[in-house]
Amino acid sequence: MLTVILVGLAGGLVTGVSPCVLPMLPIVFVTGGSGPTMSDDAAEPPNRWRTPAIIAGIVTSFSVISLLGTLILSALGLPDSVLRWTGIVLLLLIGVGLIVPQVSHLLERPFARMPAFTSAGRGGRFAPYLLGIGLGTLYVPCAGPVLAAISVAGATGQIGWRTVVLTVSFAIGAALPLAVFAAAGASLSRRLAAYRSRQRTFRIVGGMVLIGLAAALVVDAPARLQAALPSYTAAADRALSDSDAVNDALGRSNSGDAACRGEADGLADCGAAPGFDGGGRWFNTADGRPLSAADLRGKVVLVDFWTYSCINCLRDGPHVRQWYDAYRSAGLVVVGVHTPEFAFEKDSGNVASAIESEHIDYPVVQDNDFAIWQAYGNRYWPAKYVIDATGRIRAANFGEGRYREVENGIRDLLRAASPGVVLPAPVDTTDTTGSSGAVSPEMHLSSTRSSGVYAGSPELIDGSHDFVFAARQPDDTYGLSGRFDVSDESVTARADARIRLAATADDVNAVLGGTGRVVVHQSGRGDRVIDVGGVPRLYRLTDGGQRSRLLTFDVSPGVSWFTFTFG
Repeated sequence: MLTVILVGLAGGLVTGVSPCVLPMLPIVFVTGGSGPTMSDDAAEPPNRWRTPAIIAGIVTSFSVISLLGTLILSALGLPDSVLRWTGIVLLLLIGVGLIVPQVSHLLERPFARMPAFTSAGRGGRFAPYLLGIGLGTLYVPCAGPVLAAISVAGATGQIGWRTVVLTVSFAIGAALPLAVFAAAGASLSRRLAAYRSRQRTFRIVGGMVLIGLAAALVVDAPARLQAALPSYTAAADRALSDSDAVNDALGRSNSGDAACRGEADGLADCGAAPGFDGGGRWFNTADGRPLSAADLRGKVVLVDFWTYSCINCLRDGPHVRQWYDAYRSAGLVVVGVHTPEFAFEKDSGNVASAIESEHIDYPVVQDNDFAIWQAYGNRYWPAKYVIDATGRIRAANFGEGRYREVENGIRDLLRAASPGVVLPAPVDTTDTTGSSGAVSPEMHLSSTRSSGVYAGSPELIDGSHDFVFAARQPDDTYGLSGRFDVSDESVTARADARIRLAATADDVNAVLGGTGRVVVHQSGRGDRVIDVGGVPRLYRLTDGGQRSRLLTFDVSPGVSWFTFTFG
């Protein structure tokens, strides 16, 4: 319990002093010092509970929305953005209420009969708490790696006591810096004689500040300020991201046998295999019927998590298909679990086309809601779990490679299930994933997943923008030039669009969509033309060449660029 609390507090404090907190500081300063209520009664006594109540409201809404916001919105059929817009509207109304007392009274009227609302003067303790509730809806997007993990748990319904404790402690840690500013605003308002004599004027100024901040949030202006500041909390964020304590706190530690973690040869008992409950459409089964536990009883099963635009999955797939062809007559069942990374990968038609083009004959289930992914506690594309005839997971393998070890495990379990079985010779599973050196990491081109790999101006935020290349292109980054439409998953070329990439790899690939053409320019080699069409998929952009390279791509209007991947 103590470890969970400390991890949450540490993650919250890092977020609370990061650049993303800047839009909140003037809000809590103004509301903390704007008087006990939103009314303009200068004779009203100070309310020492105002600052704690505001912070308590922020912690409450911050925690509830982080854990349950996605589930509630999904159940109601509402878009994720409704929370942000609710907070902005509430901020605007509070600002207007500080200027126009009649509006303030209207906002307070629904709560006028509540004891908590009236016990400590007009507005008592409940009005500041409601104010904090609203502010928490705006603060939720300010998230570091700990809250990102919490959000995934909340979105998928995997909420245990560790997650709840971690979330609340994170919210408290994140709110502490805000409490300092709220207390400073309250203290200043109590000490200044000018404030006491001109309380009405100060409230009007405070209301104008809140209205201005609401308008700035509408057009994402704070994002430009945040992007212009150095990322002074990046090192702390990375340390938390890589911390085993975070995984332990979420009940996702890497303890257990090394074979279950894909780190050693041989077999182990890794627990009972989950079923495929919660999965969606099935492919390559009789009439699209889901496979049940009865269908798999007495069979050795290989469960393969993949997604069709993942370069690692595409390189891994031939080995899985070889095993299926070689051992299905001996009792091996392969089940592909297609868990999407992008929204376009949720489309059943796109998945069906990928299954056909990859010549996949074994059953595949769509896992659009991550139900099967979560049941296995999986974290990787691709990932393989080897299950024996009694339904126990006996080994796992994550990423590419170790094909001979996986096949040996399959063969051992087939012999154990049917001692007299005659197996074919091992298939060719030579590990071809070795590299001649470091390889650039996967790069996403989007407003939400480009941190650290985009170099240029302006910053990547949703909408249509004109871009210019940076003066230099650092290693392992890309830049944009010309006009692009930016979304949370991709960038789409509009006019004079070019992309520049500095990468280290033998092969450069990209997930592209839309219709158009990409021209690849590489120093010392001729140009290469890539025709793009159909559903988004992976395209190979280079054929060999030097490993460390600077590439430029001319992108015709209408082409959407999702990722760079390397091999």
